[in-house]
Amino acid sequence: MESLVSTEWLAAELGSPDLVVFDATLYLPGEGKDAWAEYLQGHIPGAQFFDIDAIADPETELPHMVPTPGRFARLVGALGVSDQSRVVFYDQRGMFSAARGWWLMRLFGHDGAAVLDGGLPKWRREGRTIETGKSSPPKAATFRPSFRPTLLRGLGDMLANVLSGSELVLDARSAGRFDGSVPEPRQGLRSGHIPGSRNLPYTELLYPDGTFRGPSELLARFTQAGADGSRKIVTSCGSGVTAAVLSLGLHLAGLPEGALYDGSWTEWASRPETPVEE
Repeated sequence: MESLVSTEWLAAELGSPDLVVFDATLYLPGEGKDAWAEYLQGHIPGAQFFDIDAIADPETELPHMVPTPGRFARLVGALGVSDQSRVVFYDQRGMFSAARGWWLMRLFGHDGAAVLDGGLPKWRREGRTIETGKSSPPKAATFRPSFRPTLLRGLGDMLANVLSGSELVLDARSAGRFDGSVPEPRQGLRSGHIPGSRNLPYTELLYPDGTFRGPSELLARFTQAGADGSRKIVTSCGSGVTAAVLSLGLHLAGLPEGALYDGSWTEWASRPETPVEE
């Protein structure tokens, strides 16, 4: 299974015993939308809800940080994911938070995961079947994680990288948030960006309909942002969600996907010891 699948592919595969489909929608603070409520109003048949805020580390105040391997294994196993499962993530926007689910599966050693290109909006535009209410509870499965630390960066790594410049940090936030001209959606955070980082809004990787651009176009955009292969890449964003869109884009472009800074700007901008550029 490829890391990006089409609505046609998914429609043909629905009902396969090894296929697990997740609505992995997340809305930002202040948007006034409830992803769970929206899921109940309409989702792809058989899809379970993948709660990014719950499948996370409960011991930190930072939003949806990576959980321990044991917690992740227990929670996704309860949702029916086994070592043999093919797992497809989508979201209600089209392409925003689904890639976070894909990245988490890869972080914990599972390569049989994909994102639905265009997400629920494309599925709806094509007039495909929608299910309401809760899907039937899945049969619990056993998932054995194999943690890949090379795909993850923490605050200490990022502080060291400001001094060394050994890794190129690509920030998926909008240009206004990156340069500090637009306030952050989370109150109390400084504006600006990590010194030395480059801005590549995740939306630049997508066509207007929310589907991914082709490999050559993705490669051109990454190259323009400085990802020319000379340095390893670290993706970042507001809270580690749309950074995963860049990680997926790197993978689709045939580039090394690098690592993801999990705390992203929410962590960086809230710490007094971190330098900020505008």
